[in-house]
Amino acid sequence: MTSMNEWPRGQWLRLWSALPSTLVRATARQLAERYEVEDLELPQSGLGLMPLSDSALGETYFIGEVPLARSQVRLASPAQGPVEGAATLVDDRVGLVRDLAILDAAVGARLPGHESAVELLAQGATVVAESDHQRRALLAATRVDFALLGTAEEDDDE
Repeated sequence: MTSMNEWPRGQWLRLWSALPSTLVRATARQLAERYEVEDLELPQSGLGLMPLSDSALGETYFIGEVPLARSQVRLASPAQGPVEGAATLVDDRVGLVRDLAILDAAVGARLPGHESAVELLAQGATVVAESDHQRRALLAATRVDFALLGTAEEDDDE
């Protein structure tokens, strides 16, 4: 069993999102069968504007629209009372974002049965680490050494 203390809560959605959605949905469904799930806010998707600050003038402008989905749920737990979870993703799948909110609530409150969601965190961490390794390898392969430029004494007078 992996400890969930290895990953801060702010990383949970990234780790779960790195996995196939079928794994996330199956785990969320198991938890939803154990607890009563109430939507505090209906899961919704839409478009959000992506702001960026101009580095020269410091002014904000919008580079475009991105899909955005969000959900907030409350799980009724007889042992601990109601617990809440939420998820916001740059994605348009409302079902997935609701399932992620359920996982967030269960793991955040350490409800009985949350262990399967913690195992998904470990699997997601492995996928993210591999992806990061591949990105670093690509970056290293495309690195250019500009130190050699301009070292030769060239005459531009000709």
